[in-house]
Amino acid sequence: MRSHQAGELLLAETAAAAGTTFERAQALLDVLHRIVPFDVAFLAFADPLGHGYHSLASIDLDGPTVEFLSGPQLARDIEVTGADRARSPLSPSDLPYPAEELPTWAECLIPSGIHEGLGLALFAPGGRHVGHLALLSGSRQPPSPATRRRLGRLAPVLAHGIDPMRSLLTAARLVRGATAGAVLRADGGCQALPGLPADALLVSRSPVLAAARERIGDGHVYSSFLWPVGGSHAPGGHVRVTVLAAPEDVPPGLTAVALLSPATDLHGLTPRELEVLGLLVEGGSNQEIARALVVAPRTVAAHLEHVLVKLRAPTRTLAAVRAERDGLYVPASSRRRACGGQRESIGTT
Repeated sequence: MRSHQAGELLLAETAAAAGTTFERAQALLDVLHRIVPFDVAFLAFADPLGHGYHSLASIDLDGPTVEFLSGPQLARDIEVTGADRARSPLSPSDLPYPAEELPTWAECLIPSGIHEGLGLALFAPGGRHVGHLALLSGSRQPPSPATRRRLGRLAPVLAHGIDPMRSLLTAARLVRGATAGAVLRADGGCQALPGLPADALLVSRSPVLAAARERIGDGHVYSSFLWPVGGSHAPGGHVRVTVLAAPEDVPPGLTAVALLSPATDLHGLTPRELEVLGLLVEGGSNQEIARALVVAPRTVAAHLEHVLVKLRAPTRTLAAVRAERDGLYVPASSRRRACGGQRESIGTT
């Protein structure tokens, strides 16, 4: 009993440790081997887009077996058996039909000498599905009730250890004063970032997130830009949007983190000057900027003269470079954005 308690304590410490998700996952399996009997093990991320599982760590499984278990067949068998739901660990002996009727067992596990095991879905607080654990054995003896209870009790610890949001939150902490955040997904959607409140600007398919995706899609690992609050003329000022590409140790379905923070040090630039500067960054000529803003070219020239002075830039090119560097870029898409279910536009040519 004491050895089990010591092992469970060590497992909790391992789940809370620093390092990458891959490192923690392997360490969790190593510690788990001291607490729960098994011959081989497989620990995987649940794809946030619902496209199966991605291998994180394994014990005594060869490459082809890991590849099979990371494929679509295992995902289908997990869904069919209900092993993707919050429930007690599931064994083949619990099924109302022979395990041989499941392709994963018939084509992969049984030919490898595996006959029994336990499958366990892992959920973060709030019911977010983060992964799946399979502990497998060459024995034909079903796992004992005590083993099932112990593994079920450890499920939240294991889920915490592999939760991909931890890596994303670590990245988010690089942005000081962040007031809201969202995780961008590869399917165009987004989801909440635990620990930070949501914001109306960071909702699925919003123009802010569209601009964020474009910046990351251009190959940026990091990007910062401004967004007008309350309308294109920024009656509520500007908010800073910071986009960070997702670390490598999160599922492929999660692509980036978008964060909002107060916009500081705008070099005294007015909302209109920031608009002009944004169009300059996007390569617009004076004539093109004038058409976009529905003003005279001489008005644009005057604004640009003020911008160059405030940025201490002798040329338009250097002004654009400094705007990018200092996060003073206002995307042109911010001039036509969804607001209260209607489209708002400064004007058209």
